[in-house]
Amino acid sequence: MQRDVRTFAKPSAMAKYIFVTGGVTSSLGKGIFAASLAKLLQSRGYRVTIQKFDPYINVDPGTLNPYEHGECYVTEDGAETDLDLGHYERFLNVPTSQANNVTTGRVYQYVISKEREGAYLGKTVQVIPHITDEIKRRMLLLGETGEYDIVITEIGGTIGDIEAQPFIETVRQIRWELEEHDTLICHLTLLPYLKSAKEIKTKPTQHSVKELQALGVMPDILVCRTEMPLSDELRKKLALFCNVERGSVIQALDVDTIYEVPLEMQKENLDTTVLRKLHLPGDKPSDLTKWNEFLHTLRNPRDTVRIGLVGKYIELQDAYKSIHEAFIHAGVANQVKVQVEPIHSEYIDEENVAEKLGQLHAVLVAPGFGHRGVEGKITAIRYVRENGIPFFGICLGLQCAVIEFARNVLGMKNAHSTEMDPDTPHPVIDMMEEQKKIVNKGGTMRLGAYRCELQSGSLAASLYGTTQISERHRHRYEFNNRYMTQFEEAGMTASGRNPDSGLVEVMEIPAHPFFIGVQYHPELKSTVENPHPLFVGLVRAALERKKKVAGIDLLATVRSA
Repeated sequence: MQRDVRTFAKPSAMAKYIFVTGGVTSSLGKGIFAASLAKLLQSRGYRVTIQKFDPYINVDPGTLNPYEHGECYVTEDGAETDLDLGHYERFLNVPTSQANNVTTGRVYQYVISKEREGAYLGKTVQVIPHITDEIKRRMLLLGETGEYDIVITEIGGTIGDIEAQPFIETVRQIRWELEEHDTLICHLTLLPYLKSAKEIKTKPTQHSVKELQALGVMPDILVCRTEMPLSDELRKKLALFCNVERGSVIQALDVDTIYEVPLEMQKENLDTTVLRKLHLPGDKPSDLTKWNEFLHTLRNPRDTVRIGLVGKYIELQDAYKSIHEAFIHAGVANQVKVQVEPIHSEYIDEENVAEKLGQLHAVLVAPGFGHRGVEGKITAIRYVRENGIPFFGICLGLQCAVIEFARNVLGMKNAHSTEMDPDTPHPVIDMMEEQKKIVNKGGTMRLGAYRCELQSGSLAASLYGTTQISERHRHRYEFNNRYMTQFEEAGMTASGRNPDSGLVEVMEIPAHPFFIGVQYHPELKSTVENPHPLFVGLVRAALERKKKVAGIDLLATVRSA
């Protein structure tokens, strides 16, 4: 029997809620879709935020292997989160927080701690209602602040995953409790194209929707990932068998860059359909002028530069997702295409370093943890330092630059980080004092935004255009200040420090064309509208080196002629 909404529903929510689910297969791009929808709604004047609910039992991704999960994204308030939050920030140009990423592990941890406190008054603690109530509280939290008109919630995993069922059940309850037009379900599925039959198959999507319906949730909008355009006949068939409006079947064709997705969704009238279904005014036109300008430059670069990305997780691009995206933003800012050359640090040595790096226009040494691949990073840094190739080191990349300088300029044989060699005679990189008594690994690093004062006249200050900055961190080890005098006398200076602790944040070599390392993670703050100045500077330095090398080659050709 159909419920009487007027009798049972709670008062209208302060915000509207959109839930994004996925079916058929994983890795369909729910995060990109959610970010694209949010961008369209934001472009029409609405205040939008996005949150990710992950079904895995880890409390957060902080202890997960990058090969397992991709990069661990860090928010301003120090939360270690899913990499999709990076997409949210890059598209919306609005910071996220700890409230924007919730895992099953965090929910269970909270509920169990409350049970231990006696908060449930001796009742049997169950998935329903205790776990679902806690999920519900967190799903509605951002919408109750009054800061947002629309909250988009991405549910991780795929419909049918057993661990995701409490999240889907919670969505069902929220749909029942709120007013009819306060919630919306977007279900993202795959329509496989069989080349042998020359036909798009809808059956997997039908089964996915059927499974979602079996859990008590009916999709309002069907978003179909497809290699081929959908015919009107196919759209009608999907609408009929999946019980959605014909105009609510949205095709999501494969595109060359994720930044095209909002425009493709706009062509499908996704934002108009969503606003209509949520009973929100849709009379304000969309303003995507800056977005279109960005895409135009991205598609029409004036030049190309080759920048080496030296790391030890290069087999999986998502391990350095924010770095790759920051290069795209910086490339557009310089009107060039950045061709990122992944180079595995574990396979760099003195014999092959010139072959691997010699033809590059710049090199970035990536962050990471552990001993594997460190010596390759150190060898790469020595090569670029000695050959005037623009260098940028992030976190461990900075630390490796310090180790390399200590060994090869200061003559400190066996200088190292105590992370890799606890007995090194020259611990130029050492664990932060407050970290030495910490045993648990999860959520205990120096995390989130910290202030940094830059030295006036330094490369860093010129790139930022200011001496006062704030950047996000994720580390336990730091430059050992006992060695500062020796470094600065030899030509490597600390151009950025935390004003409260004196921790070195930025190191550079003024005599080098472009040599800078940072302890923080600037890639996490680069967005489409605000490309990070350090990446912009590196790309510009790479372009200058390319022109210089080309000029030398041209001169050599003329002379030989």
